[in-house]
Amino acid sequence: MEYNRLGKSGLQISRLSFGSWLTFGKQIGDNTAEDLMRIAYDGGINFFDNAEAYAGGKSEEVMGEVLSKMGWRRDCYIVSSKVFFGADEGTGNLKPTQRGLSRKHVTEACHQALKRLKVDYLDLYFCHRPDKETPIEETVWAMHNLIQQGKVLYWGTSEWSAQEIMEAHMVARQYNLIGPTMEQPQYNMMVRDKVEVEYSQIYKTVGLGTTVWSPLASGLLTGKYNNESPEDTRFKFESLGWLKDITLAEEKLEKVRKLTAFAAELDTSMPLLALAWCLKNDNVSTVILGASKTSQLEENLKAIDVKDKLTPDVMEHIEQILDNKPQQPAF
Repeated sequence: MEYNRLGKSGLQISRLSFGSWLTFGKQIGDNTAEDLMRIAYDGGINFFDNAEAYAGGKSEEVMGEVLSKMGWRRDCYIVSSKVFFGADEGTGNLKPTQRGLSRKHVTEACHQALKRLKVDYLDLYFCHRPDKETPIEETVWAMHNLIQQGKVLYWGTSEWSAQEIMEAHMVARQYNLIGPTMEQPQYNMMVRDKVEVEYSQIYKTVGLGTTVWSPLASGLLTGKYNNESPEDTRFKFESLGWLKDITLAEEKLEKVRKLTAFAAELDTSMPLLALAWCLKNDNVSTVILGASKTSQLEENLKAIDVKDKLTPDVMEHIEQILDNKPQQPAF
């Protein structure tokens, strides 16, 4: 397994990591969750991603049980949580104080995550979305205080704009506080702008680690929809939220068909090609894998080896198929 520094921090994070979104406490049983985490850990993964909102808090409970059962040394793995949406614990009814990035919710959500995950501190704590109703000074202070208390080691953001991230850094500098270290954006062959363009200056200035999610674009880049009929494709594209415009959706699907054929020429699979492509970006600290079956995870762990096949010529051919390279601003 390859490892990488998380932005300008000293934290060494595995290039492939494992997340529980949509699976733990929802799609799969606890025994399968345990098997998946064991395979991930034995395969060299040291970062396990979670959030208060995943399965209303149940996802963290399942992960916490596994961490407790495995008995891994705490200095051998990294675990995260995210705060914003709240954990409704199946009630479907949250009070205003149970969501957002106010000092109250950030603090209480951290304590609740520690309890569910059965750990004494969070390695990474993300603001799951920007909160337009809370002053950014309040959120930065809340995160700084949690770090000072030893309950969090690093804090960061998820799906924040470059401007919002830099506002947080400005506040941190003004009051001599600890600013954000990492961002968790969506990044894949079809979604590229934030990681490749919007954050480009942040990498060079204050530094930014990225723990990217949805590297397979909600299944689109697995190639499993390549042979769907137009009606089936329309239904799945709409239900998964890929695209409302079915014409553009079909264009994306045609690109995946061409990429799948090219992957075969490289003696690999479409999912591994998509994952390896994300890994080729030096500004990607880690690519979060999700899986509902052990066979899926075991296969996707091979992406590290496939990365070496992506020579400059191969990357250029992929770029020609995608035909969606973001335009860099003229400085």
